[in-house]
Amino acid sequence: MIRKLTSFSTRHRWMTIVVWTILGAALSFVGKAMMYDVTDSQAGDFLPKKYDSAVALRIAEDEFGTKPDPNALTVLVARDDGGKLTAGDQRRIATTAADVGRERIVATKPEPLMKDHSQTPRVSAGAVAPDKSFRLLTVSLDGNPNDPGLQDVYKEFRDGAEHEFAAADLRVGFTGGIASTVDNAEAEETTGKVVGTLTMGLIVLLNVLVFRSPAAAIVPLVAVALIGGVASGAVVGAAKLFGIGLDPSTPSLIGVVLLGIGIDYFLFLMFRFREQLRNHPGQNARTAAAETTGRVGGAITSAALTIVAAFATLGLASFGQFRVLGPAIAISVLVMLLAGLTLMPALLAVLGRGMFWPARAWKKERTGGISARLGHAVSARPVRYVLGSLVLLGALGAGAVGMKMSYDQQGLPETASVRTAEQISRSLPAGVSDPHSVYVRSADGGDIKESSLTGMTRALGKAEGIGEVGEPVLSKDRTAARVDLFLSAKSDTQEARDLVSGPIRDTAARTAPEGTQAYVTGTAAVFADISTAVEKDLRLVFPVAALLIAVILFLLLRSLLAPVVLLIAVGLGFVATLGASTLVFQHALDRPGVSFTLPLVLFLFVVALGTDYNILITDRIREEMEKPVPARHAVAEAVRHTAPAVATAGIVLAGSFAGLAASPSTLEIGFATGLGIILSSLVLSLVLVPALAAILGRGLWWPRRSHRTRGDHHAPDGPYAAERYQPYAADPAHFEQQHFEHPHSQHQHSERQSAR
Repeated sequence: MIRKLTSFSTRHRWMTIVVWTILGAALSFVGKAMMYDVTDSQAGDFLPKKYDSAVALRIAEDEFGTKPDPNALTVLVARDDGGKLTAGDQRRIATTAADVGRERIVATKPEPLMKDHSQTPRVSAGAVAPDKSFRLLTVSLDGNPNDPGLQDVYKEFRDGAEHEFAAADLRVGFTGGIASTVDNAEAEETTGKVVGTLTMGLIVLLNVLVFRSPAAAIVPLVAVALIGGVASGAVVGAAKLFGIGLDPSTPSLIGVVLLGIGIDYFLFLMFRFREQLRNHPGQNARTAAAETTGRVGGAITSAALTIVAAFATLGLASFGQFRVLGPAIAISVLVMLLAGLTLMPALLAVLGRGMFWPARAWKKERTGGISARLGHAVSARPVRYVLGSLVLLGALGAGAVGMKMSYDQQGLPETASVRTAEQISRSLPAGVSDPHSVYVRSADGGDIKESSLTGMTRALGKAEGIGEVGEPVLSKDRTAARVDLFLSAKSDTQEARDLVSGPIRDTAARTAPEGTQAYVTGTAAVFADISTAVEKDLRLVFPVAALLIAVILFLLLRSLLAPVVLLIAVGLGFVATLGASTLVFQHALDRPGVSFTLPLVLFLFVVALGTDYNILITDRIREEMEKPVPARHAVAEAVRHTAPAVATAGIVLAGSFAGLAASPSTLEIGFATGLGIILSSLVLSLVLVPALAAILGRGLWWPRRSHRTRGDHHAPDGPYAAERYQPYAADPAHFEQQHFEHPHSQHQHSERQSAR
């Protein structure tokens, strides 16, 4: 099937390129225009309906007609001179706020298919500081806070409000909701551009150094950008079709994954294509591209399906952010796989030897170099390299002992919205800009009397962690009630989550009127429930993903032992990466723990993507072992041929993920995934796995035996194996030099053995 597909794409190479170009242009436009229509920034929407905070959110929407607004922001208004607000100041604030709330903000004319965010903001009065130093206003806008169109509308409102209040000798500050989103984006904008440029520069520089060719550096980037457009449109289309809301981080993660694996697959093909052209100087480019992809296509397909299988298991998760992230990345990787078997071979067939112009040295095979020396060393002394790898991985993995999960928003930049929030918290309860609510619902549909809520509100006022309790508000049909709470701790901290999930929920449940049930919601409550859901999902996703990866490896390698070896290797890499991340962030930087998403993200990215490199090296080891050569010689040859591709691809992929470390909010994920990919590519794939293969020999493929060795007196484990292996064991460098400088010597030696 793979060979038929690649043969078709190379025969019709120009048509294949044109079709992908049209699809890339069209779907990238659709994806860009509609991406923010299918993203949902409200974390509570991703919780299963059975959780306490999710039930409260449904009561709020069904009985009160309200829904948590991710755009709701708090505006602090104070005197320019820092003095206390007078009665006249209060009147001017109310008048100016009313004027600002009546002015319609006209958005810049949107592009086709993009939403028009023109609207009139809703402004309402808030609390006054006890010392009269400021007054708060609450403002709400409609739309996705991550949509650049709505962010522009907010900026128009912000600038207009600053101007209007300044005219009344008042100053304003903005925090929470879309204000924090915009401030964080502006703070990280320059860094993001610099990191993006450096990442592209790294990819170009590595490819130029490896291939000595501008085409080999530029063509993969252009192709991956084209494929990324197709994948983006496909993900948005699937989300629209099935009514799925994507997490705001999904587009950026898809971009990083596609850039990394796309360049990886292109590198795998280019190295093997160059080898094919070198070994067959008279072969035309179309035939060489078809044969190369047909030979490597199985490994690429298995590698891609490993990633797809790992992420598809997220569909079993109860937490919605995981459940939608998995299929989105799986769709993107399938698009990249299809491009790897069609578009990439077509480009190689068109460019041919021009892909490596103006370099000429590649036409002659190198017999030395770092890769050859590494292959010789690992195959000649495998036990030493296995022990060294295990010591390194074990030392890093030991850091995972005592690991804690953190749900705090760590590492956010110091912005104007953060400073405004700190000023508010010095005078009012820390949670005043992000209130929580207790929703009480009648169990039998009967009326709730306001007087029956007095005992609960008094008890809540005395509960640990509550700074202020609002007056009860009844629904229109009086079957539900809402009591607003202001926490004494900031709502995005572990302290707030512990308070809500402990004493506050206990107090509400214990003191709720007879015949009613009480539910608590708000940022801290939602994330407390998310932590519970995530812990359950980790226990389910890990074993299922590992099982699926094992099945794919078994189908590719047709062996029971080889998949076990690879799974153990990537498992050690995962533990080592998690341990190193714990050492850095929990211990060295003294954070409360590692991000709650880190173990799952690491497992999926490091195990799934790291398996790619193991598949590539193992597939080449199997290919070399099917030749009539000693097993250790086959390992050395596999490392020599594959190490440049694996090392280059690993550095590119690690660099792509490391770019995330430039943003404080994604520092942990960027550092950990970058380190994990480096360990997977340079330690596991090029040292540990080859060393284990050298120790196990052809037993690695148990119970399968190659048809080339079965009953064949040329086989390395036949009667002449020891004789042929002796010069290699005595002097590996000399043996390899003779083998590569005289390519026919191996065949002639086999003929002499046959005649004997």
